[in-house]
Amino acid sequence: MPQTPATSMFGAAGADVGALVRRTVRGASALRGGRGPRPTPYQVFGFLFWLVMSLAYWRVPLCCDAGQHAAVVERLKADLLHPRHPMADLPGAGSPYYSPYAVAQGVFARLTGLGGWEVVRLAGPLNLLVLLTGIGRLVRVLTPRPWAPVLAVGAMTLLWGTERVWWSGFLSLMSMTGNLGYPSAFAIGLTFWAWALTGAQARGEGPVRYVGPSGLPGFAGYAGLGVLYGLILLIHPITAAAAVLGAVAFAAGWQRGTGVPAVRAKPRTRGRAAVLVRWGVTAGTAVLVAESWPYFDVFALAGDSSVDAMHRRLYEHLGGQFWLALLGLPALWRRWRRGSRRDPLVLLFVLDCLLVAYGWVSGHYTYGRILGLTLVPPQFALAVELAAPRPWGRARRALGGAAAAGACVGFLTVQGGAVVPRALDPVGLEQPSRWPSYAWVARHVGKGEVVISDGHFAPRSIPGYGLNLAAPTWPDPALDERERERRLADVRAYLSPASTRAERTAIARRHHARWLLLTRWKRVPEEAVVVAWSRRTGEVLARIG
Repeated sequence: MPQTPATSMFGAAGADVGALVRRTVRGASALRGGRGPRPTPYQVFGFLFWLVMSLAYWRVPLCCDAGQHAAVVERLKADLLHPRHPMADLPGAGSPYYSPYAVAQGVFARLTGLGGWEVVRLAGPLNLLVLLTGIGRLVRVLTPRPWAPVLAVGAMTLLWGTERVWWSGFLSLMSMTGNLGYPSAFAIGLTFWAWALTGAQARGEGPVRYVGPSGLPGFAGYAGLGVLYGLILLIHPITAAAAVLGAVAFAAGWQRGTGVPAVRAKPRTRGRAAVLVRWGVTAGTAVLVAESWPYFDVFALAGDSSVDAMHRRLYEHLGGQFWLALLGLPALWRRWRRGSRRDPLVLLFVLDCLLVAYGWVSGHYTYGRILGLTLVPPQFALAVELAAPRPWGRARRALGGAAAAGACVGFLTVQGGAVVPRALDPVGLEQPSRWPSYAWVARHVGKGEVVISDGHFAPRSIPGYGLNLAAPTWPDPALDERERERRLADVRAYLSPASTRAERTAIARRHHARWLLLTRWKRVPEEAVVVAWSRRTGEVLARIG
């Protein structure tokens, strides 16, 4: 590095004077209208992405699991300390939906008077902000290349597959239009932050490293990480499984030797013991945070297999839904060949694949839900590789061309309709799902009243307005699965054409049902009175007896 006059004549002192002079000149030029600090590429593109995706999320009607999450907010709004079951007129103790994230939403709803649907809608941009800042922080830990976070967002949202995948926690461009308001999106954003802080802590760059003249390790930073991982576990347990694997990968891959402070030399074995103790503080704090949550026992979910069957579909369409992410495997391979065999992204990908494989072999298909985060290592490795300054070699140019082609394929086949409205679409891109609204039902049915309903959309939506179902749609540890199946059987019996009036009356009384919401294909019983109907769907709302 060439010496300035200040450094050559006066050494370090001169360097300080030179730095002071340069700072003064910049300040003076600022007073005269000079330019201030420039935003980074990620700050510019990240803000634009946040704005576009927030608008895209708001333009699409909430669907799918949104009714469940809106129902959780409604129950907490009604009773913050002892909420009822999210979808039925039953006790809600033990329901994992009542996480710290949901309780915060319930408090917000009580303070503002907003309903569950409005709170879930507003949560989308907030979750996206946490997600984008988490991506930026994690990629900055991986590399100082300024364009890497921008490319990481592009890879994470476009490089999936050519078949549509729509699951909570799968944050492709298309699925973001429906999933941004879910707890899983917030948990994934926290996971990126946790991985970034874990990597920094492992390399000795964390906010708290060592305290005291004796050289004893400081535990505040590690305990803070434990709190973060504990919150992720409570907010979205399946995301926490992937978060823990990432913690192991970054801690094992980047731990600096024995972690012994330079001020005091210690034997290697003692240094390793200190490392284990520090990370033990993180694990212990996470367990303590999760164990102390009063609404449900998160560790009791480990043996729950009630939702495994519905997740088998994740394993049946792996190729079509995820093949574009394989474009990042050459970048992972290069990281493994060039650097340490303990590269965190490589370790994380291997660990994720092992857990996904375990889910298939064991029949616990719910572990397939981490597939969305399993794609992150190749996607981010590709972004870091392609953010390298030019000139590029032949291999990197080929990889960049393949990635650009893959992004275009993903955009044109599945993802583009998320941000391109049909009115502006020149090629007929696939559009997000547009579920009907059931606000017209909520105008007639009081909160807390029980509805017997059929079809696909209504049972998943009307609990979000504070209404109850005779039979909950989704499994929940707060309700014994055998009891839920009995309730579903009662609903089928009530709606059967062969049912008698006496049988229907007994079922309605058993579940305190006062309303029917039926699709156009179902006959309204003789004892029910039609109150309203939907022009869009043809569904009929009737009052029982």
